[in-house]
Amino acid sequence: MINKRSGDIVQGDKTGDKPLSEVVKKYIATKYNKPGAVFLGVVHRLDRPTSGIVVFARTSKALTRLNKLFAERQTQKTYWALVKNAPQAASGTLTHYLKRNNKQNKSYAYEKVVPDSKKAILDFRLIKKLKTFSLLEIDLHTGRHHQIRSQLTAIGSPIKGDLKYGASRSNPDGSISLHARKLSFTHPVKKETMSFIAPVPEGDTVWMACEN
Repeated sequence: MINKRSGDIVQGDKTGDKPLSEVVKKYIATKYNKPGAVFLGVVHRLDRPTSGIVVFARTSKALTRLNKLFAERQTQKTYWALVKNAPQAASGTLTHYLKRNNKQNKSYAYEKVVPDSKKAILDFRLIKKLKTFSLLEIDLHTGRHHQIRSQLTAIGSPIKGDLKYGASRSNPDGSISLHARKLSFTHPVKKETMSFIAPVPEGDTVWMACEN
């Protein structure tokens, strides 16, 4: 498990920037004194401007088992999001139909089915009100492209710093205030429930206020 910083990319892309996967490979090679190539499987990704839990697999067998867990949605992902306009209700379920625009790298949320759309469902809870922003805790039932970002925008609650989805201003570091806070699943071999919590980004006063 890695607590990804905003701005890091999980896997290599067209930017040519060094991905987190290569950093982790180097760490494993050094820590365990492994000669030659180090295996590292990417189980899932997070958007570049988000932070939080990312899972990697150190063996091909673990990768296969973890991929199965994620594909069959046997994992529970919980996110934290800072929004300026809190939803009218303190908790609820959002159901939309998301249509992806590849040219814009953006998804649009609709209340009814539209051509090429996919159903998206999440639960939200208001867990803290700060001076300017509100902290929402979100559980995903589906894993769609930019799902949380587009669904919160659809109800008038864009994420802090997320200019693409309607925020009024950017965060100084280019991040968006969306954090993969918790991941839980049953270990495929030991059959034990495993839960991991990622601390919020250090040095961000608004995020730090959420844990106090």
